[in-house]
Amino acid sequence: MIFVTVGSQLPFKRLIEAMDLWAGDHKDQPIFAQIGDSDYLPKNMTFCQSMTPIEYDKRLKEATLVISHVGTGVIINALEQNKPLLLMPRLLDKKEIRNNHQLTSVDYFSTFSNITIAPNEKTLDTLLTQMLDDNRLENKPVKPTISDELITVIQKFVAA
Repeated sequence: MIFVTVGSQLPFKRLIEAMDLWAGDHKDQPIFAQIGDSDYLPKNMTFCQSMTPIEYDKRLKEATLVISHVGTGVIINALEQNKPLLLMPRLLDKKEIRNNHQLTSVDYFSTFSNITIAPNEKTLDTLLTQMLDDNRLENKPVKPTISDELITVIQKFVAA
C-alpha cells in the first residue's frame, strides 16, 4: 500500500491532486492518503483529512512506500520503519508553506538511500512509476548520517 501524507499543519493540494491523477491511471495500486484540511477531495484513492497517532502508525507500518512533503516528522518516522520515501517539497511561491526551508532540506535528504526527491508533479508521476517498475520498494535498512542525539532532539521537538 502506498501511504500519502501531508502532515498535520497545512494542506498540500498540489501533491494530493498529482497523486489522485496518478491513482486514476494505476487503479491496481492501493493508495491511502491523509490529505489535511484540503478543499480538494480525491476521486481515485481512499483518504481521510486527519489521523490519530495510532492510525498514522498503523498506515505507516502497512506502507510499501511513503509519499509526502519534505517534513522532518514524516521523514524520521518512515526512516525508523525503513520505509522508502518519495518526497515533493512545498513551495513558498505557491503559498504552500511559510518559507522555502523544504527546498533547503532537499539537498540533505536526497543523500539517503531510501529517499527519492520529486521537485514537481510531473517528476513525481515519473519517479513513482519508475520505482514501481524497478521494484525499488523493498524496505532497505538506512544508515543515517546524523547522530542519534540529533534524531532524539528533532523527535522531541516534533512531538511537542
